[in-house]
Amino acid sequence: MNTLLSHAFVKNSSFAPLALRLGAGIIFAAYGAQKLFAWFGGYGLEGTGQFMASLGLEPGYLMALAAGSAEFFGGILLVLGLLTRPVAIALTFTMLVAIVTVHLPNGLFMANNGYAFGLALMVISVSVAVSGAGKLSLDNMIAKASD
Repeated sequence: MNTLLSHAFVKNSSFAPLALRLGAGIIFAAYGAQKLFAWFGGYGLEGTGQFMASLGLEPGYLMALAAGSAEFFGGILLVLGLLTRPVAIALTFTMLVAIVTVHLPNGLFMANNGYAFGLALMVISVSVAVSGAGKLSLDNMIAKASD
């Protein structure tokens, strides 16, 4: 297997990333569904795009599409454990942008719309990017099949 793919699908026999992947993946997919499809009380692409444009993230619609897609599809891929490292890196940057543009001025605490939750998701994403998908993942199955 070439070097890039061997790093993306490196085997990790630990169960620890599984808990992180499942929890974060479900949360990311749900938040992405709010942005993309207006599910779970979200505003969909139009409303989220208008909000992002108001923050200076232009064009708002495309920014909403990018963030929503990273969260929704990235969350699903995390749950499956497929392309885990690249997805976790993309989600790390998505959370970094959310923290800096929306939550940082409000301080740490969620009661003030602070950055605590975004920071927790970002730290989970960094951890999964470093550790890989772990057991019970498609990445691990692909790595084993390539041996």
